[in-house]
Amino acid sequence: MTEADAQLHRLLGGEPVAWLIGRARDRLETGRPLTGTVTVPAATPEQRRAVERLTGRAARSGASLSVSLTEVDRILRDSGAAPGGLAEAVTRLTGPLRDRNRERDDLAAAWSAAFACLDAAVAGRDELAPWRGWLDATGVVRRLAPQPAQARLLLTQVAAVLRRLPSRGVPIGRLAAECCGDAHALDEGRPVGTLVLSAVRALAGLPFAANPSAGSRRTAWAAVGVHLDELSSLALCLGLPGDTRTALGRTLASCREAGQPTVLTLRQLRCHDEPLRAARVRMCENPVVVAAAADEVGTGCEPLVCVGGQPSAAVLRLLDLLAASGAEFGYHGDFDWGGVRIASAVRHRVSWRPWRYDHTAYQAAVSAHPLAALGGLAGEPAATPWDPELAAAMRHRNVRIEEELTLDALLQDLSA
Repeated sequence: MTEADAQLHRLLGGEPVAWLIGRARDRLETGRPLTGTVTVPAATPEQRRAVERLTGRAARSGASLSVSLTEVDRILRDSGAAPGGLAEAVTRLTGPLRDRNRERDDLAAAWSAAFACLDAAVAGRDELAPWRGWLDATGVVRRLAPQPAQARLLLTQVAAVLRRLPSRGVPIGRLAAECCGDAHALDEGRPVGTLVLSAVRALAGLPFAANPSAGSRRTAWAAVGVHLDELSSLALCLGLPGDTRTALGRTLASCREAGQPTVLTLRQLRCHDEPLRAARVRMCENPVVVAAAADEVGTGCEPLVCVGGQPSAAVLRLLDLLAASGAEFGYHGDFDWGGVRIASAVRHRVSWRPWRYDHTAYQAAVSAHPLAALGGLAGEPAATPWDPELAAAMRHRNVRIEEELTLDALLQDLSA
């Protein structure tokens, strides 16, 4: 050790002045000048004595201890302990400096690059823009992948899945294998699955944070045409004409002849590759309409499909088969914002005309029931492009009309 090194260690080495060196290093690494004073709020006697040795005068009384960086720099230069001043002393005592501003910029650039693939996948998709902002606001990506390189791999897989959604009907394992190279990548609890499910919920008009129930997960995936398995995804219908040539046709024909509802699995519908022929098909939101129609109308019921809330993959497949034959659809649902969103989801799949589901029917239903028995509308309003006056009337009246309250009129139409 040289004499200059020994002198430097006597002045600024050791624990009592480590706080001073740390403050100076922090300034140098963040590009700030070594001017002004630094203070330790509750100085120990050892810290006071060390500063007194450094400056050559007694420290001021009080709990805190302040030191002028400019004075320390001068002392080091004049004494020869560090001809380059305080900046030289810091590097000799603690090692090379980091450029923390550059590191911060490099890290920000790395994170931006990590999100680039995802941003390209959601560009121009207005329905995903709020979800993209939610990712930044919650920091969920950085919790799942703390390093940019990890995040880049994760988000590349998420982007690949989103480019395939909505789908016309695909098993989740196949979607995961084709987009991520891992058939289980979209399983519950996996990072890719967690992020994609939140995006799926955005596409379905649901809150982004995942509901933990299996039913909620299945419903969200079904809304974008992805099924978790072929047997739990179901479609409820009544009065659909069948045939004698195919398994599905015989099932529908026998149920229609008996006037009984039919519950079809996605597997049955996926194994049927011919259009289902029906001139006109009514759609309802709730199973109670199907049950009432079976009870009151029976074998004379017009073809009726229940979407059952957010339509399942089985329901969407059934609608596709009916649409392939040129069927005309009429839709009815709950007069609330959730019902409107379900109607819109169905409308994105098949074209339909309102079936007592416009502003005239809404106003009539509100007038026909005592307000005391009806609840107000909850949630965010939604557009009704099939009848813009409906959304305006719902906002104005602020009354929720469940589908069950209009059963008499619906059954009359179904038996016509």
